[in-house]
Amino acid sequence: MIYMLALSSAMVGGFTRHQIVSMLAPMSQEPSSSHRPPGFAQSLLCFAVVILIIASGLFVLSIDLHSLMFFCLLWAGGHAHWLGFSFDEIRSLMGSAISRALPAIYIFILIGMVIASFMHSGTIAALMYYGLDWLSPALFLAIGLVLCALMSLATGTSWGTVGTLGVVFIGIGGSMGIPLPIVAGMIVCGATFGDKLSPISDTTNLAAMSAETSLYRHIYSMLFTTTPTFLLTLLLFILIGLGYRDSELAANDIESIQQALAATYALSPFITLIPILVLATLSIRRVAPEVTMSLSVVVAVVIAIVYQGQGPVSVLNALWENTPGNTGIANLDDLLGRGGIYSMSWTLLLAILAIALGGILHGAGILSTLLSGIIARVERVAALIATTICTGLIGNMAMGEAYISIILNCQLFRAKYAQHNLDPALLSRSVEEGSTLTTGLIPWTTAGAFYAATLGVPVLDYVPYAFFNYLNAFVSVSMAALGIGLLKNRK
Repeated sequence: MIYMLALSSAMVGGFTRHQIVSMLAPMSQEPSSSHRPPGFAQSLLCFAVVILIIASGLFVLSIDLHSLMFFCLLWAGGHAHWLGFSFDEIRSLMGSAISRALPAIYIFILIGMVIASFMHSGTIAALMYYGLDWLSPALFLAIGLVLCALMSLATGTSWGTVGTLGVVFIGIGGSMGIPLPIVAGMIVCGATFGDKLSPISDTTNLAAMSAETSLYRHIYSMLFTTTPTFLLTLLLFILIGLGYRDSELAANDIESIQQALAATYALSPFITLIPILVLATLSIRRVAPEVTMSLSVVVAVVIAIVYQGQGPVSVLNALWENTPGNTGIANLDDLLGRGGIYSMSWTLLLAILAIALGGILHGAGILSTLLSGIIARVERVAALIATTICTGLIGNMAMGEAYISIILNCQLFRAKYAQHNLDPALLSRSVEEGSTLTTGLIPWTTAGAFYAATLGVPVLDYVPYAFFNYLNAFVSVSMAALGIGLLKNRK
């Protein structure tokens, strides 16, 4: 059952190599003579104030991120204007960044519809119903981590993993009494593992291409640090899971949940899993993700109306805004009410604002000037790797998206790695550890906002349990300091 789901999200949220390069390649326009290049001090001031606005507003004053992003846009736009950019040019910088992110925006909308339609077709309910038979709290987190990792490795998408298998595990984990932030952290760890290592992952291909190394040399390089980090993460979740072995659901509790699901839905797996089979079949055949997801929604809607006996109006309205279930179990009803385009609107609007901000910071040269000034001062290899990872984090925080951060950082660091006679695969590995792994740990990035909206757990709540995402950086820098896994340039 879970294996079938693991096949379901192949290329969901992923893009082809051509799409990645064409939509996310950084702006390469020649700077106008009327534009002044920003100095290091100004770039540092601009970026520091952006972080200060977000941090103080979010953590001290509890202001919504959308409002904070508006003032960040004003601040960054003011700096760009001082550098000689006209209002039309600043608007063009924002618009260009948003246009390159349109495929991700389409995925936002479609995944909301996929989740809602899968709820009404009984797909999610069937997976929960049968999953409760064999998962126990003591092993749930460890098994869930491995399954999420295998799914994302096979499909190359962390978003598809979180949007399908993640939603199922949130429901089962909540039913077992395991705190949802822990469950969400486990899901994010597993989903990110495969997204980082899969040969069909968009970020994996993008990092290899941007660093000018082969795909499999890049994956080989990542195994040095990813493997021990994943094993350490697995051990941590085993230990955490053992703490819940005494809180295992009583047989009657499991039975009551399964009875509630069976009373609400017809649960024949031969019918309820058809939407997943559609996703899997079309994904394996490399049909465009937008087409694949749209067809799976149509199939799920038909099943909800014909097989589940739900009214067409209520099912179609749920694609916009889903409503809680009516099983009589509050937590279960909340889970079954997730999904719909409206549920993604908070996330989508935040992502648009963050990407527009990144367009200004990148297009005006503020971010590249800031990072170049830091890079010039780095000499030791371990410090170089640590700096690469940190600038990936900075790029994600500034631009709200890992793709542009990956491209920019490979461009900025390529000469420095060559100077130290390091293999380009080491550059691509470090860039992924800074960009791909940290994007889900920042509330205003597209990934962080998507994970929070899909799993129903705020980013800052699950961050402490996303062990894999931040421990990988410590493992990488520590190994570099010890001289382990430092691939030399083969040319």
